[in-house]
Amino acid sequence: MPRPRLSDGTRRRLLDASVTNFLERGFHGTGIQQVLDEVGVPKGSFYNYFASKEDWGVAVIGHYADTCSRQLVEAQDGAKTPVESLRRFFELQMRDFERTDFVGGCLLANLAGELDGSEATRRALRDAFDGWRDGIRDLIAAGQTQGLVRDDMTALELAEMLLESWEGAVIRMKIDKSLAPVRRTLDRLLDGYFRP
Repeated sequence: MPRPRLSDGTRRRLLDASVTNFLERGFHGTGIQQVLDEVGVPKGSFYNYFASKEDWGVAVIGHYADTCSRQLVEAQDGAKTPVESLRRFFELQMRDFERTDFVGGCLLANLAGELDGSEATRRALRDAFDGWRDGIRDLIAAGQTQGLVRDDMTALELAEMLLESWEGAVIRMKIDKSLAPVRRTLDRLLDGYFRP
């Protein structure tokens, strides 16, 4: 029997709905059926798009990472400096946090705590974090070249510091239901510690 034609649009809708559900309920708290129902896809079609539930998790991680990468590129449009681009990128993240009333936070950090038994998802999470970090590193390096960012530390070290500090601040943001922790982190690093 021939395999049914798969729709890229349907797969994308499944991934978008999965991100939302994973942020609200976690990976283990999200049922395949509820995502299929939300998107209007028959139950038997799930395995046409994903080989397994683990493959589904890996695909969602990649989809979320791609969204972050697009936001990082979007943040650079019209920005006068690389530091302004960084701030805009994190402002986009904050806008999303506020829009969801601080539910979820960062999907990558959430799944890292939930999926520590799966090697495939661990690799996908590592690749997603590394890709995010590398995009931030490139902007920091451009800022160093322009004399806007301290250069006594590598751009990679500063990018890791920013990302790791941000993730910690996101946890506090979820607890406080306030953007204050993430704003403080950005201000302290971008307007303080990172300056030459």
